[in-house]
Amino acid sequence: MADSSFDIVSKVEWQEVDNAINQTSREIATRFDFKNVGAEISRSGETIEMKASGEERVKAILDVLQSKFIKRGLSLKALDAKEPQLSGKEYKIFADVKEGISQDDAKKVAKIIRDEGPKGVKAQVQGDELRVSSKSRDDLQAVQALLKGKDLDFAIQFVNYR
Repeated sequence: MADSSFDIVSKVEWQEVDNAINQTSREIATRFDFKNVGAEISRSGETIEMKASGEERVKAILDVLQSKFIKRGLSLKALDAKEPQLSGKEYKIFADVKEGISQDDAKKVAKIIRDEGPKGVKAQVQGDELRVSSKSRDDLQAVQALLKGKDLDFAIQFVNYR
């Protein structure tokens, strides 16, 4: 019997990110506490930029964005927000949307699988993904449960289960 396998990836649904940004933009345009503070949010590439005239207001924009991420089923681990910085007369926050598993993170996950997972499970790094294979599907499900229970500092999804 052939080995069963699945891939561990860290992907972001960009349409959902755009939807979250658009919802945030609409909310800050209509909310009373954002009137006349120059509140704006925009995305270019993988970076989201938030602007407002005060540090508290720009943090509030980030808070609204995070709530929209959660409502749209996006992981907050994929959102890497920097500290607010003063730029001229306004404060800005840049937030990067992280996608893909770095080599170091993939090695950490492979080590967790090797040390704590069932015997006979193999993990291989393939670019920005990690392929996990085993003869037993039950072992693969045990690995998924193990990784869901871990508090990793990046979002993971399980795909290509075969």
